[in-house]
Amino acid sequence: MSLTRNVLLMSAGTMTSRILGLVRGIMLAQVIGVFGLTADVFQVANTLPNQFYALVGGGVLNGILVPQIVKARTQADQGEAFTNRIITLAVTFLLVSTLILTLLAPWLVSLFSDDFPPDAQRLATIFAAICLPQVFFYGLYTLLGQILNAHGRFLPYLWAPVLANFVAIAGLVWFKVAGYPLQAPVSQWSTPMILTLAGSATLSILVQAVCLVIPLRRIGFRFRPVWGIRGVGLATTSRIALWTMAGVAVSQAGFAVTSTALTRAANFGTETGAAVPSRGTFDYAFLLFMLPHSLITVSLVTALFTRMAGSVSDGDADGVRRDYRSAILTVAPLLIPASALIATLAPVVTGTLYVGNTLAETRVIAVMVTWMVLGVLPYGWLYLNDRTFFVHDDGKTPFLIQCLVTGTAVSFAVAALLGPPERIGVLVAIGQTTAYVIGALAGMALLRHRLGRLGIAHLLSTCARIAVPAGVYAVLLAWVVGRLLPGLGETRGMAAMLSGGLVLTLAGGAQLALTWFSAHLLGVREIGDAAASIAARVRRRGATGA
Repeated sequence: MSLTRNVLLMSAGTMTSRILGLVRGIMLAQVIGVFGLTADVFQVANTLPNQFYALVGGGVLNGILVPQIVKARTQADQGEAFTNRIITLAVTFLLVSTLILTLLAPWLVSLFSDDFPPDAQRLATIFAAICLPQVFFYGLYTLLGQILNAHGRFLPYLWAPVLANFVAIAGLVWFKVAGYPLQAPVSQWSTPMILTLAGSATLSILVQAVCLVIPLRRIGFRFRPVWGIRGVGLATTSRIALWTMAGVAVSQAGFAVTSTALTRAANFGTETGAAVPSRGTFDYAFLLFMLPHSLITVSLVTALFTRMAGSVSDGDADGVRRDYRSAILTVAPLLIPASALIATLAPVVTGTLYVGNTLAETRVIAVMVTWMVLGVLPYGWLYLNDRTFFVHDDGKTPFLIQCLVTGTAVSFAVAALLGPPERIGVLVAIGQTTAYVIGALAGMALLRHRLGRLGIAHLLSTCARIAVPAGVYAVLLAWVVGRLLPGLGETRGMAAMLSGGLVLTLAGGAQLALTWFSAHLLGVREIGDAAASIAARVRRRGATGA
């Protein structure tokens, strides 16, 4: 299957998953609210698995496993012994880690929410105890998915979250059908309510992991436990893994500071009744932030990652440089116009997607989205840079870059803690975007020393020639929408969601077309290449149909 076809099918899976994720987010917002104590209690508990999965193995499995398996497949047994040892060690480590984390649930909750009152602390601890087993299933999903990716089977890994979202949505539907009170204060949460909400969240991740067993069996993979770490080349893997885990630890320590700042904002909002950006708001904004990144960057880099690992294994430095430049120049013409339009139309975007919430809630989310979405492109560069270092068996450089990124973000969070609570969320969002920009540029500079000339000046010039018209057209389109449809995004109901979706689709198409046209006039040849490729595909399909 061609790279383009793989990327398109992966993007379709990601799009389906993200759409369902937005539906899940909308329903979850109806169940627990967007800001306030109840929302923050569940968000703190339900994000603990993600944070500690990243700490105990997420970055390791995601970043370094594919190149190591690709390298091991050159061995006489096609890497079977290496892969089985990796699975045995990883599953054992995940089981032990998950058990320890679950037992430490009360302490972990207090670490990320020291300002919670006692009843909220108790509820968050119960939620966390039910949600923390997700750590094991996240790890199993990533482990099995990376084995499939290393064998060139990319689609199951990116389509499995679709099943997970269906399960999570089913749990939220049952919560409403059962007649449980919506957005109930922490003192009114009963055992069935807790089990329905947190239990369905954990069940969804279990399904996401287990469903990958089927495609693994279809490629002929059969797991058998193999113990021991000597003789199969795990030394390099272990060294990179330690650096990666150290980087994730730095990231999570930094996020603990950010979470504390956002929780303080939530308490201020609860005490005063003011609608201010808080931890729950950040999570909903981050969901929108990740949509273009997951849809475009992750799909492309996932496909290129295996190819880059093969190029390194073959000693083809030119191939690595070519794929690196190709990735940056492929995502920029899509991410830059999308980011600009989302930033200028953020109130319409949040009002449309979170139509089940109050106008005050969606406006608060929009404030954070406006600043966070500007960091989508540099965040994608960070993602690509890390994987380029990983295929060269380098875990130390990504660790140092992560220290720089986290230090920048934490400095903004600390500054936010020293200022008015109502401004904490905005400063945190600005800090995240600033950190991504600094980290991405630092990574590019270091990669240039490793790989030679990457044409970074040309890459940045190309992005600038796309960004200028993208920003201008985004502002103009936002002005037109505001003039013609002044109440868009401010009404509630299904009709408002459909009308908002239609307007955003039309505005998005206009934004992309106008930006591409202007960028092409400004000499961005990649726009012409992309347009020619699309036209060629249309002609081929037309000829086939004829």
